[in-house]
Amino acid sequence: MDDHRAQVEELLADYRRSREQLVAVQRELAAVSGQASSPDGTVTATVDGGGKLASLELSELAYRRHRPEQLAELIVRTAAAAAASAAEDTYKALSTVLPAATDPAALVAGTADLRPSEYETVDRGQQPVRGRVVDDEDNEQRESWLDSELIDRRVR
Repeated sequence: MDDHRAQVEELLADYRRSREQLVAVQRELAAVSGQASSPDGTVTATVDGGGKLASLELSELAYRRHRPEQLAELIVRTAAAAAASAAEDTYKALSTVLPAATDPAALVAGTADLRPSEYETVDRGQQPVRGRVVDDEDNEQRESWLDSELIDRRVR
């Protein structure tokens, strides 16, 4: 009986340690942000852990040095660099709790359990779905079905 009680206590202690570790990682993930500045220093972007733009600073020189379309492109590139920085911090935080063979970037991208052939089409604007890729034809069929449902509801 004491042997079982000791095993249960050990399992509970392991569970508590794992839970504490997950809480610590969750706090670390919540604090992740990324920041980047343009090479000329006229644009600074800060993003949250999900890569969402949190702040954008433009110096007075930004408007003088760059035409509007150039400035827009510089802002996009700088925000992307900030998002990449935040992603690296996210991957580092996750890697402490993932099995050694798990790629944190693939996990965050949602492709960790997919074969490359199942998610390569993401680059062409298609979304991976377990076991198959949703293509434009599937989307058109789904949209037309939804449209007819909406029309039916309005008519009633």
